[in-house]
Amino acid sequence: MSRLATALAFAAVFAAPICVSAQQYPAKPVRLLVGFPPGAAADNVARIVANGLSPALGQPIIVENKPGAAGSIGAEVAAKSAPDGYTIFLGNVGSVSINPGVYPKLGINPVKDFIAVTQVVDVPSILIVHPSVPANNVKELVAYAKANQGKLNFASPGSGSLDRLEMELFRKLEKLDMVHIPYKGGAGPATAGLMGGETQLMFATAASAMPGVKSGRLKPLAVTSTKRIDTLPDVPTVAEAGYPDLKAGSWQGIFVPTGTPRDAVDKLFAVSTQVMKDADVIARLKHGGAEAVTSASPAEFQKYVAAETERWAKIAKEAGATPD
Repeated sequence: MSRLATALAFAAVFAAPICVSAQQYPAKPVRLLVGFPPGAAADNVARIVANGLSPALGQPIIVENKPGAAGSIGAEVAAKSAPDGYTIFLGNVGSVSINPGVYPKLGINPVKDFIAVTQVVDVPSILIVHPSVPANNVKELVAYAKANQGKLNFASPGSGSLDRLEMELFRKLEKLDMVHIPYKGGAGPATAGLMGGETQLMFATAASAMPGVKSGRLKPLAVTSTKRIDTLPDVPTVAEAGYPDLKAGSWQGIFVPTGTPRDAVDKLFAVSTQVMKDADVIARLKHGGAEAVTSASPAEFQKYVAAETERWAKIAKEAGATPD
């Protein structure tokens, strides 16, 4: 046998297992890390997504909760895990794009330390006001706020929360002077304070706002999604209200550590986008106030995440947002 033939034979022997390995991914259970505790909105999404991914991938998907620091602890654990495709992270706008601009000593750079696979859901926010506020649309609210500069209080779940930063963006666009009242314990206490008249307005996720809206104790003026939501068909989008720059939402997506093999990324993308089209998955997500949304490609999602990180970092800096 010639040296060339021998070399080719050895190459074929050593290459074969690599090809088989790539074809077999995943060959063992995959863990899905969530940066929030069991029962949280992100955890609910994670379990719905995991239930869909498991049969599609042919392996168990084990959800692990790593709560703390507004999702930063879970993000860091995920980013520093072995980049082998067997650890995926359900990141959201806060843990991936807002926290880098709020936490000065974040242990990772999410844009560089993760490969963005695909968005899976979007949770729109609703601009809500107390019924005592004499405004039935955003323009009327702006006029009222300008006539009462420094007198209105707006609620939020915390200094660096999306709800707070959305209001800061609104304030900047219209040069409004309002007082920020942060609440501990998430959006629940903040919306309760608004219903009780302690504050006059806030941005809140649809899931947090809907109980008060349905009871008539909160008045919705606009939604931050690109289209109207089914549960509030008569409430316009912020773009329809004349504020396209206010488009926002608590998106969530699948991420893997940088260095994860391309075949694993492509497999996760293909399977995830199929799962998010399942009617049962869509219905279960919608019941929790989330809309199933997928990206055109991992590259498109990576580009979107980078843009979101730049956007919210600027707003957080201008607002002086700090860790709660």
